[in-house]
Amino acid sequence: MRTTSRDIRTANRYRVLRQAIAESPASRPRLAAATGLSPATVTTLVAELIAHDMLVDAGFEDSGGGRPRGLFEVNPGGGALIGVDVAETYVHAEVVDLTLRTLARAHEELDPGDREPTRLTRRIGAAVRAAAGRAATGAPVLGAGISMPGMVDREGGVSVYAANWDWHHVPLLSLLADEIPFPLHLDNPMRACLVAELWFGAASGREDAIVANLGTGVGAGFALGGAPHRGASNSAGEWGHTRLVPDGRRCRCGRLGCVESYVGAPGIMRTLAEISPGSPLLAGDDQTATVARLARACREGDPVADQVLRRTADHLGAALADLVNLLDPEIVILTGWVARRLGAPLLGLAREAVARHALRRPRETTEIVLSPIRVNPVSLGAATFALEGALASVGRAGS
Repeated sequence: MRTTSRDIRTANRYRVLRQAIAESPASRPRLAAATGLSPATVTTLVAELIAHDMLVDAGFEDSGGGRPRGLFEVNPGGGALIGVDVAETYVHAEVVDLTLRTLARAHEELDPGDREPTRLTRRIGAAVRAAAGRAATGAPVLGAGISMPGMVDREGGVSVYAANWDWHHVPLLSLLADEIPFPLHLDNPMRACLVAELWFGAASGREDAIVANLGTGVGAGFALGGAPHRGASNSAGEWGHTRLVPDGRRCRCGRLGCVESYVGAPGIMRTLAEISPGSPLLAGDDQTATVARLARACREGDPVADQVLRRTADHLGAALADLVNLLDPEIVILTGWVARRLGAPLLGLAREAVARHALRRPRETTEIVLSPIRVNPVSLGAATFALEGALASVGRAGS
């Protein structure tokens, strides 16, 4: 995809507003220093953002005798954004203001029949309308960011491939437009988690970072040079469908031995069933309940749970070691509901496995941590998709 001067200008607005959120109120010189943009560019961008009610004047900075510097801050009432996390088992929507503070949320559990595209888009629309109604804000809704599993054509609004639902080239944007009366912006959960970590989490201030998401599915988001790496077709990050075990388990994508089939929730359940057939830790097909039981049993010193955790962590560490060797990141961040449930015990064992499998030099400079974000990182990151779209429309309005 060709990068235009408008894209660059939108990206610069994004940098300015992101920094203003981080240190509001801010002066133009401080903003220029933090973003690396020229003072003249910052002055122009700040004027645009003030004209569109995204920034407001906030008085003057104590100058210590020199000319006082004008301050500005993000205007919470300048607009609302909606971020939607669509997963295999639920839809979670949050409304946030321009400081990305949550105003309201709505959560819908999904049934197996909801995987049909038209039915799912109705469920998404219902969650968005419920959250928007609860927000009760007078601010205009600037857009909704929708995070969809799998490969997404964000420009064309198409869900290109979702292995968990067997979706192929679903025209999602046109289906959602019948349900949601706001500008829509699509991407996948790995990009959403990555952006949330860059803005508010463990990747803040880092140039090269990996966010590994462990849930029903498995994927990775990459920040290179401080910016998300999307790849030529917005498909970068399908780490869960790289081969870990030759001729191993069959994955939902149809291939053998994928990372996801060993460290995703269904893969962990399969490991448990192999180690202890009929284990009381297995809650039928309920992934959430099984992983919760497993986590509790690990804390209580259950030997079967410990064996499952160690085997899972070894597979995870081997898969992460490949990413460490390839990308030499500053930090690897584990996120997703499985990582949160299994927590510190999984993290510690995974670190040991990475130490065994990765090359020494990149291993020694890579930090591996759990995500510190306590709210839903996918919804938070998805809201920034809508923010990016709103900033692009600022440029169209002013061009």
